Amino acid sequence: MATYKSGRERVLASAENVYSKLSDLENLQSVIDNLPEDKIPADKRGMLEQIKITADSISLPAGPVGELKLQVSKLEPFSFIELQGVGTPVPLSLGVRIDPVNDSESDVQVLLDIEIPMMLKPMIGGTLQKMVDQFATVMTAVKF
Repeated sequence: MATYKSGRERVLASAENVYSKLSDLENLQSVIDNLPEDKIPADKRGMLEQIKITADSISLPAGPVGELKLQVSKLEPFSFIELQGVGTPVPLSLGVRIDPVNDSESDVQVLLDIEIPMMLKPMIGGTLQKMVDQFATVMTAVKF
């Protein structure tokens, strides 16, 4: 299993507010709807309209693979949220670690664990790292 971690990003919200917003996936629709255009690459904006969200799952367009479905698998109040891939071509999980800094700020870190063949890791590892880094950066723009 390969692990990709973003750097820690500071968000202007308490750990409780960040956790509350992200742990109920239906809240992500308002986050997606209010993302600043300058934080999303132009070639990725159309994908946002294809995202399907329920309270405990999110389905994303995944190019040739079809659809990528992630379901909440672990919730640790105010500190960690994990989503597990459902029916994905390879086992994967996506997590968000939340660390309080003070009453009005917290740090977030995105973690991706994915089982990819060793020979593919050099070819797609950079893309996966860039994805987790962008996800963490986008969180700094979210209104929690």
